[in-house]
Amino acid sequence: ALEVSEFKNALKQFQELVEKTVTQKTKKRLGLSIEDEDEIDYDKFYTTTKTIFGPEIKDYNIKAFFRKISSNPHARTEWCEIFGCFIGESYTASSQLKEENMVFLVSEKQQITHAVVKRQDVIKSIVKVPHLDFTLVSSQKGVLTIFNNQRKSFFSYPFYFHQDTAWITGCDFLHQLKCVVAVTERTIIVWDYKSKGSQNCFIIKPMESALLCVCTVTMSDRLAKDNILMGDDKGYVHLLTLTSDRFGLKQGKGKKESQLQVLDSKTFNSVKRKLHDDWTVKVKYFSELNCFGSCSSDSIHSFVLDDIKRLGDNLPVKEFSVPRGVNAFTYCAKAKVIVTGG
Repeated sequence: ALEVSEFKNALKQFQELVEKTVTQKTKKRLGLSIEDEDEIDYDKFYTTTKTIFGPEIKDYNIKAFFRKISSNPHARTEWCEIFGCFIGESYTASSQLKEENMVFLVSEKQQITHAVVKRQDVIKSIVKVPHLDFTLVSSQKGVLTIFNNQRKSFFSYPFYFHQDTAWITGCDFLHQLKCVVAVTERTIIVWDYKSKGSQNCFIIKPMESALLCVCTVTMSDRLAKDNILMGDDKGYVHLLTLTSDRFGLKQGKGKKESQLQVLDSKTFNSVKRKLHDDWTVKVKYFSELNCFGSCSSDSIHSFVLDDIKRLGDNLPVKEFSVPRGVNAFTYCAKAKVIVTGG
């Protein structure tokens, strides 16, 4: 353990590391050049933090802290966050919650709990599937859960039992294949939740870069086929096709145990295009417009709205930018974009 004087010195070094990282992220968004040997990426930030505080620092706390200052360099940070502690108005309220395995809070009087979601896990995404009357929930550490209309869990797949420390970053529902799709930083997950007595899960890997988000492309003419859009930490938007013949979705009656199958990502039909100079933090398909949208923390090319065919060609796409110094994700979330005629 560090002595008081050593700890104060460690905090000073960590503050200098954070300030340097934030300065570099700000310069990058402004289009200013950074010397390659001086750039602080995640690996360098991770190694330096471990050197400063020692091996007791949890990897997921370092990862969460780095993501916070990368996605929003102007966000307020506290040094204690690197230890998994937070100071703020929500601290008192969260400390008063008696249930450790809470999924989400409906109101001050009603809590929805589920024992599969472990302590210190967080909900990453919630997707409503109206025509099947259920809600799909994914947790950061790897639990996929389906709730019925009474919000009672009736299917759950603990993906983390099979995988490494990669986080789930998003999920959606495949309307044609009737399966759940989720992405981690390294893989694509296809979960056949319908199989009775067993749960088939397919892992598609390897992926060239860290996946940050996923959404389904809803097209009524795509029978036995689903397309998904994914964004990564290199600014790319990926379009990948999933067909029913690639997955053994029919179960034999004698099978009772869960099955995990690994599929090679190179055998799938996919295209990708670099649309942003920073993380692609959100993708969405607008069936009414027959267009896709991608949102990035890049303030130069922060929002793209165009035909999905543009991902496979070299023609210019329709780009929108936000004012410099403004958080792109927040800006795009609040903006009202109206598209008419083509």
